[in-house]
Amino acid sequence: MTIFGPPVDTRPLFPRERAALLGLLRALEPADWTKPTVCPGWDVHDVVGHVLNDYMRRLSGSRDGHGGAVFANDETLPGYIARTNEEFVRASRQLSPRLLTDLLEDLGTQLDGMWAARDLDAPADLDVSWASLDVRSPAWLDIGREYTEFWVHQQQVRDAVARPGATEPELAAPVLDVFARALPAAVRALDRPNGTAVDLEVSGPAGGRWTAIREGGRWRMAAGSGGREAAARVVMDQDTFWRLATRGISPEQARGRSRAYGDPELGAAVTELLAVVA
Repeated sequence: MTIFGPPVDTRPLFPRERAALLGLLRALEPADWTKPTVCPGWDVHDVVGHVLNDYMRRLSGSRDGHGGAVFANDETLPGYIARTNEEFVRASRQLSPRLLTDLLEDLGTQLDGMWAARDLDAPADLDVSWASLDVRSPAWLDIGREYTEFWVHQQQVRDAVARPGATEPELAAPVLDVFARALPAAVRALDRPNGTAVDLEVSGPAGGRWTAIREGGRWRMAAGSGGREAAARVVMDQDTFWRLATRGISPEQARGRSRAYGDPELGAAVTELLAVVA
């Protein structure tokens, strides 16, 4: 097992998540597409355009080997992502809601085929930087990261138009499971003796419990609690967790909605967990 813990196979979930998204989009009224979302400066149309960008970028890069846009001089990864995302969203404003939706349906099936051909244990096409900066990511984590991206953007659209959905455990639990793989990165700056463990417990139908353990001078995901007593334990509900991980809420807000026990530094670090590039 790698430092990222047991693998998660999200590939069968992409068609189900997309079907829920397409059903939502086709039920929207014209005014719904202009409603603001939690993404600064983006309305519903913009978020959907961004999802289309995600589809096209992965097919172009991972399937077709196309290099895409280059970094500007001295541009950081977060800066590059923010710039290229904004450029595509602005261009996608010329597309009708119907065309956006139809393109998602068509390209989504192509993505499904690409994921199905992947060896989950092979090196990722794109490393998951929020999980580790110095260890190559496995393909299952890269694919899982993409699944979380699509699910979260669907939730942002649903929040904007007040139409909740796609939160059943079958769809939501893998999102939380993938996000939890950021736990070692969240506590990486804190040196503790080997064998020290920190637990994250997420309540709710899609929740679970995850443990990071200090081994060999670094933090890594554990296969389970193994009966060991954790030096710190943080408990939060599933809505708080996914919004924290994507910065839909701040760490301060998450602390107000969580309970922490044990080592206060470790507990505070857990509530800084981030599972997006920002």
